[in-house]
Amino acid sequence: MRSRLCLRSGGTAALAAVLTAAALVVPSPASAAAQLIANGAFTTSTSPWAAHGQSAISVETERLRVEVKAVVANSWDAMVATPTTAALNPGKSYTLSFDASSTTAFTARATVQYTATPSSNQSLSTDVSLTTGSRRYSIPFVAAPGSATAAEVTFQLGGSGGKPVVRLDNVSLMETQTTRPTALYVSSLSNPAKWAGQHLGTPEGQAVMNAIGSKPIFEWFGDWFGDLTLAVDTYVGAAQAQDRLPMLVAYNIPNRDACGGHSGGGAGDAVAYHAWITEFAKAIGTRHAVVVLEPDAVAAAGCVTRFGLDPADQYRMLLDATQVLRAQAPNAWVYLDAGHAAWLSPDEAAPALVASGIGNTRGFSLNVSNYVTTADNEAYAAAVNTRLAGTVGAKKYVIDTSRNGNGPYVDGTPGDNWCNPPGRKLGTTPRQQSSGAEYLFWVKVPGDSDGPCGIGGTTPAGTFSPDLALALINGTP
Repeated sequence: MRSRLCLRSGGTAALAAVLTAAALVVPSPASAAAQLIANGAFTTSTSPWAAHGQSAISVETERLRVEVKAVVANSWDAMVATPTTAALNPGKSYTLSFDASSTTAFTARATVQYTATPSSNQSLSTDVSLTTGSRRYSIPFVAAPGSATAAEVTFQLGGSGGKPVVRLDNVSLMETQTTRPTALYVSSLSNPAKWAGQHLGTPEGQAVMNAIGSKPIFEWFGDWFGDLTLAVDTYVGAAQAQDRLPMLVAYNIPNRDACGGHSGGGAGDAVAYHAWITEFAKAIGTRHAVVVLEPDAVAAAGCVTRFGLDPADQYRMLLDATQVLRAQAPNAWVYLDAGHAAWLSPDEAAPALVASGIGNTRGFSLNVSNYVTTADNEAYAAAVNTRLAGTVGAKKYVIDTSRNGNGPYVDGTPGDNWCNPPGRKLGTTPRQQSSGAEYLFWVKVPGDSDGPCGIGGTTPAGTFSPDLALALINGTP
């Protein structure tokens, strides 16, 4: 069921000329988010970054190398800083993101501060636990009040008790859009887009690009990412830079895909899942996004009994996840997955959704990775909402139409008809609606296998197959 997104560690932040303090003006509220860091990728030089105190800087393999030259007591005694390319908007939300590593682990400090009053008016001042391995850090903050709001970003590296060498890369500072984007993000790194881009000289490659790769599709996030913050922040930041709405699936609950099994895995236990969903939510931060939370987890909760577990524990983990997302990603529209119209009855689904925290979310999602018609899912959503009305109230909902163009597959062995069945077809392309489902989405990545089954042959779950993609495009086996 899952889709793996391979993200490069190198950034693509656009370079911008550094403005002088006299030329800096407060920009109008962000639409497409401007990049406020010049040369955050350190492609050729250190400019406009500057070393202060007991530090020396150089470019090393397109990273900023910062050497702490002496043991100093205060964090600011060894520092690197750069001016922002525009003044900050007081009261507006921003996200500072960067990659960092150190030759020895220690606690550094990152700040975003007004250059006129650097020590007394800091919009951000936070500890950063550096490790010997490169990690992505994504930190939301609100710009402080001030009349002179020309700003700088600093990394304060003193006070460690040693002389570490710190390496920085992909430094980004962007304001969260004032208005929620309406256009959906199309990622050039989706599985079908990557495959099609490599085969554009063929009729098959062009067909996959036109029908699938050029469309807005969700990205799936789970335990296949070594650096979850890097994966989420890179994806959300790329969408933000285009004033587009990123769409993410959180898919890492323990014993995920409990009924089907092909996409099994997930966090080891409730504690590990809490840590994972917290990192996921913090990486989104205050930026706008859509999140589909744990496909099948509510509807499949009964299947965890095969592992000797209690479905109520699954609901509690989902409840916790909805609370974490509400607190840490307040501008994300979260849709708790509710299965589809042919799974739980509305009488079963509604209390399960309530127990799983639907009251903390915008609503629920239906038909993820399935084939039930949009009309049947609309009727089902109405029935579920009738039952929710007496508790949390009727909720918004979205429907996955990625593979329901020909409706469900029916044969004599219905137990496996969800797994790469023949003769299915792409459904309505993603769009926002004014009635019924709030969105019709492609949550499942068309062409990604459900597992080694059906017409997918031996293709593992989450792996792209051009044959599966073409079958959906043509509506043929």
